Amino acid sequence: MPRFASLAAAVILGAFASGCYGGGGPANRVDGGGGPATLVGAPAPSYTIPRVGGGSDSLLAHRGSVVLLNFWATWCPPCKAEMPALETLYRSERARGLVVLGIDQGESLSTAGAFARAHGVTFPILVDADQRYAASYVSIGLPTTVLVSRDGHVARGIDGAQTLPQLRALVGPLLAAR
Repeated sequence: MPRFASLAAAVILGAFASGCYGGGGPANRVDGGGGPATLVGAPAPSYTIPRVGGGSDSLLAHRGSVVLLNFWATWCPPCKAEMPALETLYRSERARGLVVLGIDQGESLSTAGAFARAHGVTFPILVDADQRYAASYVSIGLPTTVLVSRDGHVARGIDGAQTLPQLRALVGPLLAAR
């Protein structure tokens, strides 16, 4: 019996890890069934945390803008794959009021900063060493994207990597609303 329990636990753990951290396609994305999607309409939690390059930043500092929070880590392959799309979106939509905040989970300022420099990331990178942001947004895995409306409420929450067309479709309606 203990052998069966160990095998069952390994299968469940493996399924959880691949589904939550693997970004394995649309079936693993959560938007409406749990995770950060459960917070839609709620006031968006904000914490002041260190910013790569110096100082600190918070969601609250960007009230009045549409904010895309992206929870990520340098060790996460889907996070790395998604980063160019986030950068392209940021560069093309910041003049319309989009702020992208990359919130590194549990790593150091130097690790997150080296990654950002190596990958040409120009949007603000914040380091959440205690992972308070992701916990507050019910993040199931990495990457997780949370969209916050201009009035500071959660508008969308998605677990899993997004493509540039998907990101544009998510932020478009929020940027159009004034």
